[in-house]
Amino acid sequence: MSEAIDVVGIYVRDQDEAVGFYVDKLGFRVLADVKNGPFRWLTVQHPDQPSFQLGLFTPGPPLHDAATAQTLREMVAKGAMPPLVLAVDDCRAAYDRLQARGVEFTQEPVERYGSVDAGFRDPSGNGWKMIEAGQ
Repeated sequence: MSEAIDVVGIYVRDQDEAVGFYVDKLGFRVLADVKNGPFRWLTVQHPDQPSFQLGLFTPGPPLHDAATAQTLREMVAKGAMPPLVLAVDDCRAAYDRLQARGVEFTQEPVERYGSVDAGFRDPSGNGWKMIEAGQ
């Protein structure tokens, strides 16, 4: 058996709002949605990358006390977390498609370092870089 990263989690302020964004706007699909007491295990997956899941988790019990959960929510909202990267074939076309779906961009497509990239944030404040895959 070889090792592989299966799930990477991010914090979101509201899991239902996050599902709406990642599914309806970015085209992901829900893979797992299970409640265990106050904890909800919610993952989405891009249809072109079935071996990888993005976990959409809310800070709080049983993992965090109230003060820590509040601090984490505030940090995410301020864009303090490292950006995630979405690789696309054509950054300008993806920008137009996602903008038409209501994604609010923080940076229009820009050519640099031999590629094209753009930036957006999810409703919780998580930053994304959308980068055109190398040819």
